[in-house]
Order: sequence, then structure tokens, then C-alpha cells
Amino acid sequence: MPTPPSTVAPSNTVIGEGAKIDNLVQVAHNCQIGAYSVLAGCTGIAGSVTLGEHCIVGGAGMISGHVTLAPGTTISGGSLVMKSINQAGLYTSVFPLDSHDEWVRNAAHIRRLSKLAERVAELEKKLKTIENE
Repeated sequence: MPTPPSTVAPSNTVIGEGAKIDNLVQVAHNCQIGAYSVLAGCTGIAGSVTLGEHCIVGGAGMISGHVTLAPGTTISGGSLVMKSINQAGLYTSVFPLDSHDEWVRNAAHIRRLSKLAERVAELEKKLKTIENE
């Protein structure tokens, strides 16, 4: 049995005044691109994304669906945005180029970084206790 069509039609995609969009940029349905925002080449914006005014997305930047970027937000080239950004600033989410094996090793370490930081803090406390005895 075929899936019935959605009863909710997507809203229009709206490009704000003065926005600059380079070539090879994909902007999906129901997106709001704020006035004077800039999208560099090879940027991909999924559906229902809202960019505030004066946002910049560097080349090959990727923005997942249903995400909002605060006005004045800058996304570095090659970065992936998977959650909303509520405060303007410069955001980067890309690893530097490396051999695949080294990249995988670094990615594994980053996943464990918060637990490692907790262990180091615990060891520092114990060391301080020993030094004070």
C-alpha cells in the first residue's frame, strides 16, 4: 500500500534581502535565510532551517534540518551543524586532514575526552591529598 501524501504542505523557502548565495549551494524546503547572510560554494542546508541576519556559512558547510542559527553566526568551511546555535560567534566542527588511521584514532580519543578529564581531576585531587600528608 503506498504511503499517503502528507497533509501538511511545506512552507516557502525565503531568501532575505541582500543575501549572497554562491554556486553549487543547496537550500531545501521551508528554509528562512536571513537578510545579508552569505552562503559559500558547496554549502548544503536541509529542510526547515532558519539562518538569522548576517550569518556566514563557509564553503562546504552543512546544516542539518530543523536547526536555527542566531543572527551574526559564522560557520567555518567544511563544518557540520547538527543542533541550533543560540549565540552569535564563530563555530567550527571539522578535523584537520590526516591519514585515515590517525583520524580514526583522534576521533576515538575525542569521544572519550570528557571521561578522561574527569579521571585526571580525580587523580589530581588524590595527588594533592597525598602531598598534604
